[in-house]
Amino acid sequence: MTKDVIALTPQMPDIRTILAGLYAGGPEVAINTTADGAVIQLCTPGGRSLVSIEAPILLQVPGETRRLLDADTGAWDSPLWWTEARAITTAPEAELLAQSFAGRLVSVLSGTIWPAGPLTTDVVPLTTDTAATPPTDTAPLGIDVFTDKAAVVIQDRPVVAMTSWLSEALRVANASDRALQIVTPKSSRLTLPTRIALRGHPNRWVVQDPQGGYYDGLSGAVLHWHNGVFAPARTDAGATPVAQAFTQASTTGECQLIVSLRTRYAPEADLMLGSALETAWEHLTGAPPAGWSTAEPVNLPWSPRVLTDLARNRAPQPTWLVAVGHPERPAIATVHITRTTAGVEEDITLALGYGPGEIPPLGAVEGLADTLAAEHHLTSMLTSLRPACRDLTVPPQFEAPPIPVAFTLGTDTVHEVGLAHASRPPLAPHPIQIGPAARPALHYLLGDGTNAQAGTMLQQLTQHLKKAQMGHTGR
Repeated sequence: MTKDVIALTPQMPDIRTILAGLYAGGPEVAINTTADGAVIQLCTPGGRSLVSIEAPILLQVPGETRRLLDADTGAWDSPLWWTEARAITTAPEAELLAQSFAGRLVSVLSGTIWPAGPLTTDVVPLTTDTAATPPTDTAPLGIDVFTDKAAVVIQDRPVVAMTSWLSEALRVANASDRALQIVTPKSSRLTLPTRIALRGHPNRWVVQDPQGGYYDGLSGAVLHWHNGVFAPARTDAGATPVAQAFTQASTTGECQLIVSLRTRYAPEADLMLGSALETAWEHLTGAPPAGWSTAEPVNLPWSPRVLTDLARNRAPQPTWLVAVGHPERPAIATVHITRTTAGVEEDITLALGYGPGEIPPLGAVEGLADTLAAEHHLTSMLTSLRPACRDLTVPPQFEAPPIPVAFTLGTDTVHEVGLAHASRPPLAPHPIQIGPAARPALHYLLGDGTNAQAGTMLQQLTQHLKKAQMGHTGR
C-alpha cells in the first residue's frame, strides 16, 4: 500500500528545490530514476524503493485541487504546480520521507501540502535495515500487489482519479491479461474517468468495509481474496450476497445528465477533433470546456487544435483524454479517439451534475442533436438522466441506472439502416427528422427521465434498427 503526499505550489519546483527535497533522508538514502526519468525514487542502500516522486504538473485549469482532493488551496488555485510523492507503508520511515520532501518544497516555494498537517522539513533517518538485502519487489511501478491474475492498487484518497500512474497500471494489467483491482476505504469515491476505466469484468473497485470485509463498490457483491484475485464470495446455494453497506444509499435530490455520442470523420488534413464535444458543452452549459488532459488532474486549457495534434501524432494508436468544465457547473467528459477503416472515430461520454432545484436542460437536447448531425458527423447519441451526485463522483453505494431520455441516429447511420425502416419503430412517438433535409438524421424521444419503461423502449428500438443492418450485411 502507498500513502500519497502532494505539494501544491504557486512556483515551479526547480532543480535546486527538488534536490533539497531529495535530501530529506540524509546521505544514506539512495536515488533512482524510472519511467524514462519521469519518476524519481528515494531508496534504501539495498535498492528498495521507499518514495516515488512524479515530475511536477502545472495545473492551468481552476478547481482541480478541490475536485480531486476536497482541498481548499486558498489564493493558490490556478495556475498551480502539483508534485506528488507516493510512500510505501511497509517501511515506517517512508511516509515521513514523503512528508519531509513535500515540506521542503513548500517551505521554499510557498503553497500547501495535502493531506493537511504540520509542515516538516526534518531529515528522516532510515530505520529499515535493508542495506545488504537486494530488492524483492516484483510489482510494476504504482502496483501494490501483482499476481498471475490481478494488478492490485491500494488507494487511501477521498477521490480516486485516473492519474497518469493509474493509467499506466491499467495498461500493464490489460497488456498482461490481468484484472486491475483498486482497493479503497469506504470513504473514497471514484471520478467518472476511473469509473469508466473499471467498466467490465474482471476489473473491480474493491471497498474495504470495517464492519463487513470487502465488497465491489459498483455492484455491491461481497468479495474475498481467492487464488490471487478479489472474487465474489458464494453462499452454500451458489449465490453472491450483496454487502449491507452498499444498499445504504440516501436520496439527495441531485441528478446527472449523461450524453453518450459517437462521431466519425474522414481522415482529412484539416480535421479538427474535439469540436463535437465543445458544441455539446456549449449547448448544455453555455460555455466551452475549461480544460483537458490525458490523465487527471486535468492541467491544460481547452484547445481542440492541440488535442487534434496529439491524436494525429499518436495515430494509428488510440488516444484517450478527459475534459472538465468550470467549477460552478460540474461537468466532465471522456473521449476515446480511434483510427479505423471507416475513418477517425470519437467515442464521447459527457456528464453534467445538478443539485436540488436545478433543472437539467432537456429542452436543449433536440437542438444539440440537430447541430451535431448537420455539422459534426454524428453517428449516434444517447441522452439519459439519473439520480446521482452533483459533483459527478461515484460513491461505493447503490446508484439507480440512467433512464433514457432521447436517442439520435446520425445521417450516415439512417442511410445505412434505411430511412423508411428507421422511421417506423415499434414504439410511439415516431422520430423527428433533424439535420440536412436531403439526408436527414432521426431523433427519438423516449421520456423525461422519470419513465421506467424508457429502457425497454430503447431496447426495442435498437433491436428494430439492428434487424435492418443485419439484413444489409446478409446481402
